Amino acid sequence: MKLRTALMASALTSVAAMASAEGEVTVMSWGGAYTKSQVEAYHKPFTEKTGVKVNSVDADNPATPIKAQVEAGNVSIDVADVEFSDAVRLCDEGLLEEIDLSILPAAPDGTSAEDDFIEGALQDCAVANIVWSTVVAYNTEAAKNAPGSIADFFNTEEFPGKRGLRKSAKATLEMALMGDGVPASEVYDVLDTDEGVDRAFAVLDGIKDDIVWWEAGAQPPQLLADGEVVMSTAYNGRIFNAAVGEGQPLDIVWDGQILDFDLFVVPKGAPNKDAALDFIAFSTDTQRLADQASWISYGPARKSSGALVGLYSDGKTEMAPHMPTAEANLSNALVNNFEFWVDKDAELNERFNAWLAN
Repeated sequence: MKLRTALMASALTSVAAMASAEGEVTVMSWGGAYTKSQVEAYHKPFTEKTGVKVNSVDADNPATPIKAQVEAGNVSIDVADVEFSDAVRLCDEGLLEEIDLSILPAAPDGTSAEDDFIEGALQDCAVANIVWSTVVAYNTEAAKNAPGSIADFFNTEEFPGKRGLRKSAKATLEMALMGDGVPASEVYDVLDTDEGVDRAFAVLDGIKDDIVWWEAGAQPPQLLADGEVVMSTAYNGRIFNAAVGEGQPLDIVWDGQILDFDLFVVPKGAPNKDAALDFIAFSTDTQRLADQASWISYGPARKSSGALVGLYSDGKTEMAPHMPTAEANLSNALVNNFEFWVDKDAELNERFNAWLAN
């Protein structure tokens, strides 16, 4: 009887494996060095283990096509990588599948996933994979003086030259206030007032004629390398890749960085929901998150992954000092207030777009 049961279990496992091998999952991310890190750390090992093909597609902001596809009833994305405020907003709007956190594997020492992930990294409809930041970066050859603070970004008299800024209210307004002397710990209290919003736009007024706007994460490193701007806001991992991976003369000012999560979500009506959940569970285990950090300088969202982060894929660069969460980089860091942007995103972007048009 025991032998028969074992044979039946083995047969069922083989059938499941065959079915899995015939499946596929479409994962949408942000492109460039970031997508490459996911392909190497998540996609290839997942396919090797399960036989499920991973189709990798990119967007400037994956939250935008999710909303359009779900509302049109024509969903082709199974998993998407989105920013925290978008994950919360899309979930609240009923556009995402809820994720049963019990599918997430425990840490190697047995610590449950819910205790192992950094606080805030697990949500009803989302599982974080990285901690990243928006930073100020500069071209060390083009800048006459090396900037040392967020205030220097907005000081075009002592630090002349064009500035790159993301074409969005989010991060731009916070950095404007920090550049005007508001401590990171007080930014959202100030930005939650009409006077604070006016103050942020007044700071932006001072450099408006020198701004080159960007929308995709790959643009700031290129703008800096080409000399089109001398400083730019940027995603820290993109600058790391350009500087260390490609040898570009770029460096980061960590003062005033804005820390954020990126999270995996499953759009409502995803055609391969089961494979999507399997992919998320696999890709956010301890080893996979540590593996990604060897390809790009984004911090893993699991505590247990930290000790496993070692060298960059070049085999010689220690990754720890390049992480946004390194102690030396946190002296005036701002943690993105996700709830603030869920509530204020539409209002502040409307004001931002009106300001752009004037």
